[in-house]
Amino acid sequence: MGRVVTGLEVLVDEPTVISGRRWALLSNHAAVTASLAPARSALTHVAGPPALLLAPEHGLDGVVQDMVAVTDELDAVTGVPVRSLYGHTAAALEPRSEDLEGVEVVVVDVPDIGSRYYTFAATMDAVMASCQAAGIQVLVLDRPNPITGTVREGGPVVAGCESFVSRIPTPVRHGLTLAEIALLLQRERYPNLELGVIPCHGWSRAVWWDETGLPWVPPSPNMPTLETAVLYPGLCLVEATTLSEGRGTTRPFHLVGAPWVKAEATVEAMRDLGLPGAAFRATRFRPQFGKHAGEICAGVELHVTDRRRLESVALGLHLLNVVADLHSDRFGWRTEPYEFVADVPALDLLTGSPEARRCIEDGKPVDDLLASWHARVVEFEATLDGILLYHE
Repeated sequence: MGRVVTGLEVLVDEPTVISGRRWALLSNHAAVTASLAPARSALTHVAGPPALLLAPEHGLDGVVQDMVAVTDELDAVTGVPVRSLYGHTAAALEPRSEDLEGVEVVVVDVPDIGSRYYTFAATMDAVMASCQAAGIQVLVLDRPNPITGTVREGGPVVAGCESFVSRIPTPVRHGLTLAEIALLLQRERYPNLELGVIPCHGWSRAVWWDETGLPWVPPSPNMPTLETAVLYPGLCLVEATTLSEGRGTTRPFHLVGAPWVKAEATVEAMRDLGLPGAAFRATRFRPQFGKHAGEICAGVELHVTDRRRLESVALGLHLLNVVADLHSDRFGWRTEPYEFVADVPALDLLTGSPEARRCIEDGKPVDDLLASWHARVVEFEATLDGILLYHE
C-alpha cells in the first residue's frame, strides 16, 4: 500500500475551508505532516495564523507529565496565544466563552492512540460542547488509529463513573479514529453542532501505524513507541493501584511493580494463564519520579510477541488480579484524587464501572467479567452505522 495521507495534509493542499476565516486550532506537537511540519506551522503557511491555539493535556509541546496543570502561554513557533485546556480544576478542561469570541471555526488535529482514557478525545468533546453553544463550526482532521480500527475491548461507562477519562461513550479500546468519535459525539450529544471531518486517504481499519508510512511522534511523555500504545489500554489500569506503571523509567506501561512485589512468582502466575500475544520477564527497576520514586521495585516487564492476538484490557485485568492475589497484604488501590475526582475509585473511572474492582476484591473469575464486556462491545458495534469512515 502507499503512504497514508492525513486529514491535515489534505487541508494543507486545499485550505479554502479555513482561508479568510477566523480560525482556532486544537492541536499539539505530535500533529505533524509526513515531513514533520507541525500542524500549526503547516496551516499558518497556507491560511495565515490562527486566532488562538488550544492545547490538551501535556501542553502544546507535550513536555508536561500526566495530571500536571499546564499554564497559558504564547507559542514560540507562531507567536499565537495558547489557551491550556488542562489546568488546575475540572472547569479548566472547557474553553471559556471569551476564548472563542469571534472564532468562526475550530480545527481539531490531535493524535489519539485508540483508548478511551487517553484524554485528547475528551478535550475534543469539551471543545465540541463549547462550539455548539456558541454556534461555531468544528473541523476534525483525521489520523489513523495507531492500534488499528478492528479491535474493541472493555465495558461501557455507567452513571456515577463519568470523568475526564470516561467522558467518551465507547469501550476502553474503541477501534475508532478521532473523526469517527466526533461523528459519534455529534449524534449522541451535539445534534446542533456544525461538524466537518476530513478523512485520511489510503487507510483501512486493519492497518497499524507503522504500516502507514507516517512518522511516529510520541504524543505524550509516556507514550514513546507504538508498542507502548498497544499495551496502554490494559496497562493504564495500573495507575489505579499502588503499583508503579513504569512512569519515571524508559519503559512506561511495559514495567509494573513495587518494592514488595514477588517478581518471579508473579511472572510464573502470568505465564500459567496462557494469555496470547504477550511474554513476561521478572525484573527490577527504579522509577526516577512517580510512584515509588527512587526505590528499587520488583515486578514484571511485559513484551508484545503478537500484537494481533494481544488483548490488552484482558492482560491488564489479569495482571492486577494476579498481583492482588499474591500480595493481599500489600496490594492496594490509589487513594489520591484521579483526574479531578476524589470520591470514586480510580479503577471505576478508568473501566467505567465498579465491576472490575469488585471482581478483583471478591476473587471472582476475571474471564467472566471479560465475557460480559465482550457482549457489550458487540452491542456497541451495532450502533456504529453511519459513523465508520473506513473499510477493513
